[in-house]
Amino acid sequence: MEKTIKKPVEEKPTVGKTDRRINAILSVVLGVLCVAWIYPIVMIFFNSLKTERAITTSRAFELPTAGTFVGLKNYIYGIQEMDFLSSFWYSLVITVSSVVLILLCCSMCAWFITRVNGKLSKLMYGLCMFSMVVPFQMVMFTLAKTADTLKLNNPYNICIIYLGFGAGLAVFMFTGFMKSMPVEIEEAAMIDGCNPLQIFFRVVCPILKPTMISTAILETMWVWNDYLLPTLVLDIKTYRTIPMAIQYFRGSYGKVEMAPMMACIMITILPVIILYLICQKYIIDGVVAGAVKG
Repeated sequence: MEKTIKKPVEEKPTVGKTDRRINAILSVVLGVLCVAWIYPIVMIFFNSLKTERAITTSRAFELPTAGTFVGLKNYIYGIQEMDFLSSFWYSLVITVSSVVLILLCCSMCAWFITRVNGKLSKLMYGLCMFSMVVPFQMVMFTLAKTADTLKLNNPYNICIIYLGFGAGLAVFMFTGFMKSMPVEIEEAAMIDGCNPLQIFFRVVCPILKPTMISTAILETMWVWNDYLLPTLVLDIKTYRTIPMAIQYFRGSYGKVEMAPMMACIMITILPVIILYLICQKYIIDGVVAGAVKG
Protein backbone atom coordinates (compact mmCIF):
# COMPACT_ATOMS: atom_id res chain seq x y z
CA MET A 1 0.00 0.00 0.00
CA GLU A 2 1.27 3.34 -0.88
CA LYS A 3 1.63 5.75 1.96
CA THR A 4 -0.17 8.96 1.51
CA ILE A 5 2.01 11.91 2.24
CA LYS A 6 0.16 14.62 4.06
CA LYS A 7 0.99 18.07 3.00
CA PRO A 8 1.86 20.34 5.86
CA VAL A 9 -0.86 22.77 6.66
CA GLU A 10 0.24 26.22 5.68
CA GLU A 11 -0.19 28.71 8.47
CA LYS A 12 -1.80 31.92 7.47
CA PRO A 13 0.58 34.79 7.91
CA THR A 14 -0.50 36.90 10.84
CA VAL A 15 2.57 39.09 11.13
CA GLY A 16 1.54 41.27 8.22
CA LYS A 17 -1.90 41.95 9.69
CA THR A 18 -0.39 42.73 13.07
CA ASP A 19 2.05 45.18 11.52
CA ARG A 20 -0.74 46.89 9.64
CA ARG A 21 -2.78 47.23 12.80
CA ILE A 22 0.17 48.67 14.71
CA ASN A 23 0.89 51.11 11.89
CA ALA A 24 -2.73 52.18 11.79
CA ILE A 25 -2.80 52.75 15.55
CA LEU A 26 0.46 54.69 15.42
CA SER A 27 -0.84 56.80 12.54
CA VAL A 28 -3.95 57.71 14.51
CA VAL A 29 -1.97 58.49 17.67
CA LEU A 30 0.60 60.60 15.80
CA GLY A 31 -2.16 62.35 13.87
CA VAL A 32 -3.86 63.30 17.14
CA LEU A 33 -0.55 64.56 18.52
CA CYS A 34 0.05 66.64 15.38
CA VAL A 35 -3.37 68.24 15.74
CA ALA A 36 -2.70 68.89 19.43
CA TRP A 37 0.60 70.62 18.57
CA ILE A 38 -0.84 72.70 15.71
CA TYR A 39 -4.04 73.67 17.52
CA PRO A 40 -2.44 76.38 19.77
CA ILE A 41 -0.80 78.04 16.74
CA VAL A 42 -4.11 78.05 14.86
CA MET A 43 -5.90 79.57 17.85
CA ILE A 44 -3.21 82.26 18.21
CA PHE A 45 -3.74 83.17 14.55
CA PHE A 46 -7.54 83.37 14.92
CA ASN A 47 -7.30 85.40 18.12
CA SER A 48 -4.87 87.82 16.47
CA LEU A 49 -7.74 88.78 14.13
CA LYS A 50 -10.33 89.36 16.88
CA THR A 51 -11.11 92.14 19.30
CA GLU A 52 -9.63 92.30 22.78
CA ARG A 53 -12.96 91.58 24.45
CA ALA A 54 -13.51 88.46 22.34
CA ILE A 55 -10.20 87.02 23.56
CA THR A 56 -10.58 87.77 27.27
CA THR A 57 -14.05 86.22 27.52
CA SER A 58 -15.39 82.72 26.99
CA ARG A 59 -15.42 83.36 23.21
CA ALA A 60 -11.63 83.02 23.00
CA PHE A 61 -11.88 79.58 21.42
CA GLU A 62 -14.47 80.56 18.83
CA LEU A 63 -13.76 81.46 15.22
CA PRO A 64 -13.83 85.17 14.28
CA THR A 65 -17.29 86.47 13.47
CA ALA A 66 -18.56 89.69 11.91
CA GLY A 67 -18.74 91.27 15.36
CA THR A 68 -15.29 90.18 16.57
CA PHE A 69 -13.19 90.32 13.39
CA VAL A 70 -10.86 93.34 13.18
CA GLY A 71 -8.53 92.28 10.36
CA LEU A 72 -4.96 93.56 10.57
CA LYS A 73 -5.71 96.18 13.21
CA ASN A 74 -3.89 94.25 15.93
CA TYR A 75 -0.85 93.74 13.70
CA ILE A 76 -0.64 97.46 12.87
CA TYR A 77 -1.03 98.44 16.53
CA GLY A 78 1.62 95.98 17.69
CA ILE A 79 4.13 97.10 15.06
CA GLN A 80 3.62 100.83 15.55
CA GLU A 81 2.97 101.27 19.27
CA MET A 82 5.54 98.79 20.55
CA ASP A 83 8.27 99.65 18.01
CA PHE A 84 8.19 96.03 16.92
CA LEU A 85 10.30 96.61 13.81
CA SER A 86 13.29 97.68 15.93
CA SER A 87 12.91 94.55 18.05
CA PHE A 88 12.67 92.47 14.90
CA TRP A 89 15.90 94.03 13.61
CA TYR A 90 17.76 93.36 16.87
CA SER A 91 16.59 89.75 16.94
CA LEU A 92 17.57 89.32 13.30
CA VAL A 93 21.07 90.74 13.85
CA ILE A 94 21.63 88.61 16.97
CA THR A 95 20.35 85.42 15.35
CA VAL A 96 22.22 85.74 12.05
CA SER A 97 25.54 86.80 13.61
CA SER A 98 25.35 84.14 16.33
CA VAL A 99 24.44 81.27 13.98
CA VAL A 100 27.10 82.22 11.41
CA LEU A 101 29.75 82.46 14.14
CA ILE A 102 28.69 79.14 15.67
CA LEU A 103 28.77 77.31 12.32
CA LEU A 104 32.14 78.74 11.31
CA CYS A 105 34.03 78.36 14.59
CA CYS A 106 32.49 75.05 15.67
CA SER A 107 33.00 73.35 12.31
CA MET A 108 36.66 74.38 12.37
CA CYS A 109 36.97 73.19 15.95
CA ALA A 110 35.37 69.84 15.09
CA TRP A 111 37.73 69.46 12.12
CA PHE A 112 40.72 70.04 14.38
CA ILE A 113 39.41 67.61 17.01
CA THR A 114 38.78 64.91 14.40
CA ARG A 115 42.02 65.20 12.45
CA VAL A 116 44.46 66.01 15.27
CA ASN A 117 44.36 63.07 17.63
CA GLY A 118 46.12 64.49 20.67
CA LYS A 119 45.57 65.46 24.28
CA LEU A 120 44.67 69.03 23.40
CA SER A 121 41.96 67.98 20.95
CA LYS A 122 40.52 65.50 23.45
CA LEU A 123 40.50 68.19 26.13
CA MET A 124 38.70 70.61 23.81
CA TYR A 125 36.09 68.00 22.95
CA GLY A 126 35.58 67.17 26.62
CA LEU A 127 35.11 70.84 27.51
CA CYS A 128 32.55 71.26 24.72
CA MET A 129 30.61 68.26 25.96
CA PHE A 130 30.83 69.51 29.54
CA SER A 131 29.31 72.85 28.52
CA MET A 132 26.15 71.01 27.45
CA VAL A 133 25.44 69.73 30.97
CA VAL A 134 26.23 72.89 32.95
CA PRO A 135 22.96 74.58 34.05
CA PHE A 136 22.62 78.14 32.79
CA GLN A 137 21.55 79.31 36.24
CA MET A 138 25.04 78.57 37.60
CA VAL A 139 26.69 81.21 35.39
CA MET A 140 23.98 83.87 35.24
CA PHE A 141 25.52 86.38 37.65
CA THR A 142 29.08 85.90 36.41
CA LEU A 143 27.92 86.09 32.80
CA ALA A 144 26.12 89.42 33.28
CA LYS A 145 29.13 90.95 35.04
CA THR A 146 31.58 89.69 32.41
CA ALA A 147 29.39 90.93 29.56
CA ASP A 148 29.30 94.42 31.04
CA THR A 149 33.05 94.44 31.56
CA LEU A 150 33.90 93.25 28.03
CA LYS A 151 31.23 95.46 26.37
CA LEU A 152 29.25 92.48 25.11
CA ASN A 153 25.96 93.99 26.25
CA ASN A 154 24.72 95.07 22.83
CA PRO A 155 23.11 93.20 19.89
CA TYR A 156 26.29 93.35 17.82
CA ASN A 157 28.62 91.67 20.33
CA ILE A 158 26.30 89.28 22.17
CA CYS A 159 26.96 86.71 19.45
CA ILE A 160 30.24 85.89 21.23
CA ILE A 161 28.25 84.77 24.28
CA TYR A 162 25.93 82.68 22.15
CA LEU A 163 28.98 81.07 20.59
CA GLY A 164 30.06 79.82 23.99
CA PHE A 165 26.66 78.37 24.88
CA GLY A 166 25.93 76.91 21.45
CA ALA A 167 29.35 75.35 20.84
CA GLY A 168 28.60 72.12 22.70
CA LEU A 169 25.79 70.86 20.46
CA ALA A 170 27.40 72.14 17.27
CA VAL A 171 30.80 70.56 17.96
CA PHE A 172 29.12 67.30 18.91
CA MET A 173 27.20 67.13 15.63
CA PHE A 174 30.10 68.22 13.43
CA THR A 175 32.54 65.85 15.10
CA GLY A 176 30.24 62.86 14.69
CA PHE A 177 29.85 63.55 10.97
CA MET A 178 33.53 64.28 10.30
CA LYS A 179 34.59 60.94 11.76
CA SER A 180 32.90 59.27 8.78
CA MET A 181 34.64 61.47 6.22
CA PRO A 182 37.58 59.75 4.46
CA VAL A 183 40.91 61.46 5.05
CA GLU A 184 42.06 60.55 1.53
CA ILE A 185 39.92 63.36 0.07
CA GLU A 186 41.75 65.96 2.13
CA GLU A 187 45.11 64.38 1.38
CA ALA A 188 44.39 64.54 -2.35
CA ALA A 189 43.56 68.24 -2.03
CA MET A 190 46.78 68.79 -0.12
CA ILE A 191 48.79 67.07 -2.88
CA ASP A 192 47.11 69.41 -5.39
CA GLY A 193 48.57 72.35 -3.48
CA CYS A 194 45.71 73.42 -1.22
CA ASN A 195 46.55 74.95 2.15
CA PRO A 196 44.51 74.08 5.27
CA LEU A 197 42.02 76.93 4.79
CA GLN A 198 41.42 75.97 1.16
CA ILE A 199 40.93 72.34 2.15
CA PHE A 200 38.39 73.32 4.78
CA PHE A 201 36.33 75.74 2.70
CA ARG A 202 36.57 73.95 -0.67
CA VAL A 203 36.50 70.30 0.42
CA VAL A 204 35.19 69.91 3.96
CA CYS A 205 32.41 72.54 3.98
CA PRO A 206 30.57 71.21 0.89
CA ILE A 207 30.52 67.73 2.43
CA LEU A 208 29.22 69.20 5.72
CA LYS A 209 26.20 70.80 4.04
CA PRO A 210 23.47 68.56 5.59
CA THR A 211 24.93 68.89 9.07
CA MET A 212 25.51 72.62 8.56
CA ILE A 213 21.86 73.19 7.67
CA SER A 214 20.42 71.03 10.46
CA THR A 215 22.69 72.67 13.04
CA ALA A 216 21.81 76.11 11.70
CA ILE A 217 18.08 75.40 12.10
CA LEU A 218 18.46 74.13 15.66
CA GLU A 219 20.65 77.07 16.68
CA THR A 220 18.34 79.57 14.93
CA MET A 221 15.28 78.30 16.79
CA TRP A 222 17.18 78.59 20.08
CA VAL A 223 18.65 82.08 19.56
CA TRP A 224 15.55 83.57 17.93
CA ASN A 225 13.24 82.49 20.77
CA ASP A 226 15.68 83.06 23.62
CA TYR A 227 14.41 85.42 26.31
CA LEU A 228 16.58 84.90 29.38
CA LEU A 229 20.07 85.60 27.98
CA PRO A 230 19.24 88.90 26.22
CA THR A 231 17.32 90.05 29.29
CA LEU A 232 20.36 89.44 31.50
CA VAL A 233 22.96 90.91 29.17
CA LEU A 234 21.34 93.66 27.07
CA ASP A 235 20.20 97.08 28.22
CA ILE A 236 16.44 96.56 28.18
CA LYS A 237 15.78 100.30 27.90
CA THR A 238 17.77 100.56 24.66
CA TYR A 239 17.73 97.10 23.08
CA ARG A 240 14.72 94.80 23.09
CA THR A 241 14.57 91.56 21.19
CA ILE A 242 11.23 90.15 20.06
CA PRO A 243 10.66 87.93 23.16
CA MET A 244 11.49 90.95 25.35
CA ALA A 245 9.17 93.26 23.41
CA ILE A 246 6.26 90.85 23.68
CA GLN A 247 6.49 91.05 27.46
CA TYR A 248 5.83 94.80 27.31
CA PHE A 249 2.26 94.15 26.22
CA ARG A 250 1.72 93.51 29.92
CA GLY A 251 0.64 96.93 31.15
CA SER A 252 0.04 98.40 34.58
CA TYR A 253 -2.06 96.67 37.21
CA GLY A 254 -1.49 93.32 35.49
CA LYS A 255 -3.46 94.26 32.36
CA VAL A 256 -2.37 92.37 29.26
CA GLU A 257 -3.16 93.47 25.71
CA MET A 258 -3.85 90.00 24.41
CA ALA A 259 -4.91 90.82 20.83
CA PRO A 260 -1.74 92.76 19.82
CA MET A 261 0.35 90.20 21.68
CA MET A 262 -1.17 87.38 19.62
CA ALA A 263 -0.45 89.32 16.43
CA CYS A 264 3.21 89.87 17.35
CA ILE A 265 3.57 86.21 18.35
CA MET A 266 2.39 85.21 14.86
CA ILE A 267 4.94 87.57 13.29
CA THR A 268 7.61 86.07 15.56
CA ILE A 269 7.02 82.39 14.74
CA LEU A 270 6.48 82.93 11.00
CA PRO A 271 10.20 83.26 10.00
CA VAL A 272 11.16 80.13 11.92
CA ILE A 273 8.32 78.13 10.37
CA ILE A 274 9.32 79.26 6.87
CA LEU A 275 12.97 78.39 7.51
CA TYR A 276 12.00 74.98 8.88
CA LEU A 277 9.74 74.17 5.92
CA ILE A 278 12.43 75.13 3.42
CA CYS A 279 15.22 73.14 5.07
CA GLN A 280 13.29 70.28 6.69
CA LYS A 281 14.70 67.64 4.31
CA TYR A 282 18.19 68.24 5.68
CA ILE A 283 17.27 68.05 9.38
CA ILE A 284 16.94 64.29 9.81
CA ASP A 285 19.96 63.55 7.61
CA GLY A 286 22.14 66.00 9.47
CA VAL A 287 21.08 64.98 12.96
CA VAL A 288 21.42 61.26 12.26
CA ALA A 289 24.80 61.74 10.59
CA GLY A 290 26.12 63.81 13.47
CA ALA A 291 24.84 61.52 16.19
CA VAL A 292 25.36 58.03 14.76
CA LYS A 293 28.19 57.98 12.25
CA GLY A 294 31.72 57.49 13.49
